[in-house]
Amino acid sequence: MAYVDGFVLAVPKDKLDIYKDMARQCMLIWKEFGATDYVECIGDDTPYGERTSFPRAVQATEDEVVVFSWIVYKDRAARDAANKKIMEDPRLKKMMDAPPFDGKRMIYGGFVPFLGL
Repeated sequence: MAYVDGFVLAVPKDKLDIYKDMARQCMLIWKEFGATDYVECIGDDTPYGERTSFPRAVQATEDEVVVFSWIVYKDRAARDAANKKIMEDPRLKKMMDAPPFDGKRMIYGGFVPFLGL
């Protein structure tokens, strides 16, 4: 059964082009190591909610945009094997020397689909 890693993060608007370039490079790395799909979305209609919202979840400021991403794998074992290789890959390590976002505010997790995929 497929397995999905999901991410939500805030990216400064003035670093969005840098983030997009990084995401394109990451997509190639993730797919090289087994991801079957890699999707990055820029928030377009993400109002700041009174209690909950995407911007609130990542403490986005007015000068930031919310990014919602997911990566699909064949199964959890494929994801675990891929992530082990990816985290050791020197290309990723170089990109993460100065990421264009605050990783401390990133939300992420693994999910088992029950509908679709």
